[in-house]
Order: sequence, then C-alpha cells, then structure tokens
Amino acid sequence: MKAIIIDDEKHVREGLILLADWEQHGIHTILEAEDGEEAIELIKEHRPEIIFTDMRMPRRDGISLLKWLHSCELHSKTIVVSGHDDYEYMRNALYYKSFDYILKPIEPELLNEALGKAVSEWMEQARTRKSQVKESQVLNEVKPLYWDRLFSKLCHTGALPPAAEDRFRSEFGVSLSEKEVRIAVIPIWPLVIKAFQSEVELAFFTLSNIANELLRKNNEGVCFQNINNEEELVILIWNEQNAPLLLHDIHAAIYQYSKAQPIMALGMRSSNIKEAYNSSHQIVRKHDLMKAKKVVTAKDIAGSPLLHLLDYSNDLKWALSTGSMKQIESQINRLFNLLEEEFIISLEQIEAWESQFELLKNNWLKEYEMNSDTELPQRQDYWKEDGAFSLQKFKKEKLGEFKELVNLLSQAKYQKEKNSMQRIEEYLQKNYQEDITLQEIADRFYLSREYISRKFKQDYDATITDYLTGIRMEKAKKLLGNPYLKIYEVAYGVGYQNEKYFSKVFKKVEGITPNDYRQSLSAKS
Repeated sequence: MKAIIIDDEKHVREGLILLADWEQHGIHTILEAEDGEEAIELIKEHRPEIIFTDMRMPRRDGISLLKWLHSCELHSKTIVVSGHDDYEYMRNALYYKSFDYILKPIEPELLNEALGKAVSEWMEQARTRKSQVKESQVLNEVKPLYWDRLFSKLCHTGALPPAAEDRFRSEFGVSLSEKEVRIAVIPIWPLVIKAFQSEVELAFFTLSNIANELLRKNNEGVCFQNINNEEELVILIWNEQNAPLLLHDIHAAIYQYSKAQPIMALGMRSSNIKEAYNSSHQIVRKHDLMKAKKVVTAKDIAGSPLLHLLDYSNDLKWALSTGSMKQIESQINRLFNLLEEEFIISLEQIEAWESQFELLKNNWLKEYEMNSDTELPQRQDYWKEDGAFSLQKFKKEKLGEFKELVNLLSQAKYQKEKNSMQRIEEYLQKNYQEDITLQEIADRFYLSREYISRKFKQDYDATITDYLTGIRMEKAKKLLGNPYLKIYEVAYGVGYQNEKYFSKVFKKVEGITPNDYRQSLSAKS
C-alpha cells in the first residue's frame, strides 16, 4: 500500500513519518507534497490508498484538495491533520467524506488508531469492490445470453411479457409495443466455414459485435444469435425507416473485417416480431443464391417450384443398378441442367435435394439389406472464399455423393450375391438326399433361374446339377465302405430312387461301378 503526506511544513511531514507505524499497517511507500497542487499530480500518478492532508496550504488548500478528491471518486481514505480547530474546516472535511480529522500537535496513539481504522476500512471496501467486479463480469457474460434467449423467443412467439418489456425499455430506451420493426436474417454458416475456420462461437461473437457497434450509435436496433437456429444471426431494427441503409453499413463493416460477403434478408415491417422474423426467414430460404445481392427483400423472391429428386427416382435407381459411373454422371448432369434452366437455386432447394437424397439412399440401402443408418461423408461446403454460393462446388459435391453411393451399393450387391450363392451351396449340402430342382432353388431364394445358373457356375466352377452330383457321389463312396448296405440302399441314401440310374451316374463320375468301387476298398483293407 501507498500513503501521501501533504503539508507545507517539512517538520510536520517528518513527524508523521516518524510517529506512524507504517509497516504494521502494510504501507511500504510514503510520498510527500508541500501543497494541494503538487499532491494532485502525485495522486494521479501513484494513486495512494491513504492520504494525510493539512487544511491551510499555499496555492491549493485542503478544502480545494478534498473537493477534487471527492469529484474524482477515488477509493483513497483521507485523514485531515490540522492545527486549527475550525468549524468551517471540519464541516468541509465531513462534507467531502474525510475519514478522520486529527488536530496538531499529533499524538502517536491517535495517529496510529486513525491509520489502522482507515487501512481496515479501505481493505474491506476493496474486497467488496472486487466481489462487485466479479459479479459485474458474470452479469456482463450472462446478459448477452439473456437477450439472445429473449429475442429468440420473441421470434418464435411474437409476444413480449410485461416484465421483459420494462427491462427492454430500461436497457434500450425503446418500447417495442409501440413500434413497427423490421428484422434481417443473416445465414451465418458460409461465413463460419470460410472466414472463421468453422469456429461458430467466434463467428457469432465477432459479427454480432460489429453489427451492434453500428446499431448502438443512434440506438436503432440490436443484433443477436437465434437460439432456435444455430445457423442464423438476427438483426432487430426498431428504426425501420433506416433499415436498408443500416444493413449496407453492417455488410460493409463485416466485409472490411472478414472479406466475406454475407446475404442479409430484410423482411417486412410489422408490429409483431414473429411476423417480421417469419417474413425474413422465408426470404433467406427462397431467394436466388445465384444472384449476388448484399440485401435481399421480398421483391427478390420469385415463386418457383422445387426440383424433387423423388420424381426421378426410377431413372436414378436404374443408373445406380448398372454400377456405371458414366451412367450416373449422365443422369445427375441432366438434373443439374434442369435445375439451372427451369428452377431457382435457393437454400430451400438445397434442403429439398439433401433430404430427398437421404430418403432415396435409405430406401436403396434397405433393398440391399444394408443398415439404413449407414452414413456417407457429409461436407456441404458449397461456398466460395467470400461466402458466396458456388454452383460448381454444389455440383461437385452432389455428384460425389452419388458416386460414393454407387460404390457402397456395388459392394453390397457383390456381398449379397456372394452370400446368396453360399446359402444355395449350404442348402445343397444339407438336402442332397432330396429331389432338388433349379426352379425350387429359385423360388426359395427369390432369384431367377438364369441368374442362379450363371452366378453359381461363376463362383463354384460347376453347374448346380454337377455340384449336387458331386456331393452325392462323395456321400455314396462313404456309404459303400459299409459292406452290409445293399447298392440300392446306398442309392436311396444319396437321393436316387433308381439303382440302375445311380450306378450309371457313379460310373460316369468315378470311372468304375459301385460294386467295383466296393471291391477296391476290400482289396485295400
């Protein structure tokens, strides 16, 4: 802590330095001044916690100094030390909040008692001030969240509760119930990706501060984050006549800071905030992204239908089923041409494309018995470096998504076909004793006879009939090792109802008759 002694008599200053127990009270720096004028310069520079001052001094006396200290609202504790028991001096000392008044000659006990009380009170008040600063910091951090939530709720409900109305009027000096307002919505996601490297909180903080700095100049509105839509920054303008000009100024300030050019959708005038917000939100969703405008309004919205992927699902499914990237590119490029020539590319159109692609993807995955929760890489980066929409990037990403889906379905198709042939092979192993036909297998596994014949031969290098015959012959050789079984019993055991036909097939496959094979086994043993 620091103290200053102000007195035009040097021996008085020296006496105070000697009589006070400075270290005990935590004071390690003691400044001196001969009058109020010199004292003010030292106080400004060093801001001492304890001030001792005489009342009668040249140039600037004690009363003038006390008045200055009071006007500066310093937290210092002032102790008057005077050789004059003068009512006027004491009255001014009390009026200007002097902590104590000590008469000369100074008694050490009274001096240290006054000093101790002054230091204790300063420290107690310092703790209180520190606590208040912390509380103020918390409030300052919470306050923006409060207003964000309140304004976001207003956009959703339109109704401002009376208590909130009073608080709003106190904070902004405006009554919303008595005004028409306009709302501008800024889709922030392109800026988050490009200008702020996907730092969402930093983007909201920076952009809202830029906007609010301009809005507060003439108290014309407020900018806030829409809690109900994490991709929106909203500007509420109660001086609605200046709205277009304000938005152009905000746009210029944002561009100067980030080199990004956001779209600002300015809705209609309304005394209902929900209505004003909804009109802005519709403009955001429906305006043409290919038209580079800073501020868009309802005049920029043209009624246009949406291109629906579902309307082209059969053509897309056919292209996917071919597994040909060339066919896929042809179909998707045809859709892109339609989109450019006959439709408006808006956020609403992009949302429709993405949601319908997801629906088609899930349906196709189910057909291939794949988990419909299978996710393809989600990029959704359709924006240039300045945040403007890029049709080229949109096309590239959407074509890439279909190509990734083709690869996924091709793998699933291969796996499904492989699994189908494996199940057929297992069925033959388990049911070789039965009279199995190709039609029966086709019906059981919901596949065409032609497909089974082609695919089974491809995977097992044998027809269904030859493979079944091979299984039966292997089983028959094992049964022939039992001398107590008749040949006709062996034939029945491996699925042949006619002993002669069995013997004919056995000889064709093994090169000898069943009897000769049995005798060869006996000779070996």
